[in-house]
Amino acid sequence: MAKPTPENENAGQPTFEQALAEIETIVHELEEGRLGLEEMLARYERGVKLLRHCHGQLQQAERRIELLTGVTPECEPMVTPLDDTALSLDEKARQRSKRRTAAAPPAPPLEDEADPEIG
Repeated sequence: MAKPTPENENAGQPTFEQALAEIETIVHELEEGRLGLEEMLARYERGVKLLRHCHGQLQQAERRIELLTGVTPECEPMVTPLDDTALSLDEKARQRSKRRTAAAPPAPPLEDEADPEIG
């Protein structure tokens, strides 16, 4: 028996984009209200399965992301693995803000603050 690979593990599974398109179709069909109750329930169940599939794919993608933390003196990117710990949106925003502030170059002095010796 062949060992499953990412390619054949997902055989028959829709891509994220395909699943999202099908979810949009299902929502449209349910909003129209032209389906019978049984068909609506079946479409709703299919939509829930697709949502779970999409959520799983997003979680996988998130784990693969690496954060750029700066540049070395040799102009090589410095990366750190994505921290899988659950952070609130506020905590994530604070961390992004800290990284942006730390990475920002110092602002040039204003003309009236310029060094008096250079002149």
